[in-house]
Amino acid sequence: MSHSVERHLGVASGSYDETIRRFIPGYETLVGKAVAAVAAAAPTLVLDLGAGTGALAERLLALAPQTVVELWDVDQAMLAVARERLARFGQRARFVPRSFREPLPSCDGIMASLALHHVPTLEEKTDLYGRAYAALRSGGVLVNADVTIPADPTGHRATYRQWADHLVSSGIAEERAWEHFAEWAGEDRYFSLEEELTALRSVGFRAECPWRLGPATMTVAIK
Repeated sequence: MSHSVERHLGVASGSYDETIRRFIPGYETLVGKAVAAVAAAAPTLVLDLGAGTGALAERLLALAPQTVVELWDVDQAMLAVARERLARFGQRARFVPRSFREPLPSCDGIMASLALHHVPTLEEKTDLYGRAYAALRSGGVLVNADVTIPADPTGHRATYRQWADHLVSSGIAEERAWEHFAEWAGEDRYFSLEEELTALRSVGFRAECPWRLGPATMTVAIK
């Protein structure tokens, strides 16, 4: 699996953290709630899938001093930013240049932020959730902060309208906002919240959505 944020979003790795706030509604709240949900499980080892620049890992490492985070990503430029960002945490931050499609080791928590929408089919997504369930110890948690889009036409249009309005409010021209959506569709696959929860529950998780704002969605799944 190969992926480059710079190629996909047209954003340099060093600018990602600033730009993603313009792209995703409620980004700060989304990430904060995701980290809190992982920390609530008091994990010893957490896998951060598609870890990017380490924004999620940084918050968790600061919040949960007993936790070690393995940052998995195939984008070396993003991992380089994460290495510098998390240097102060020493051995508590481990950097793994690996795809989340590879076998997952035993752990207490798994988290992802705006990464799992790169899984192209619901079958593959369900398989990933099944592997996550198998990797987690009893009581472990899988937290996913990502985008969901309703399957029904009315909800689909309304959610994209809300998303476009956020981009416009962030200084992006309306025409360009819709161009972004078309460009991202080349690699991104957004399922509905109902599909996500069904997939999680089908492999054994107790799953819920405790927070959502337009397309921005957090799911929490407990083994």
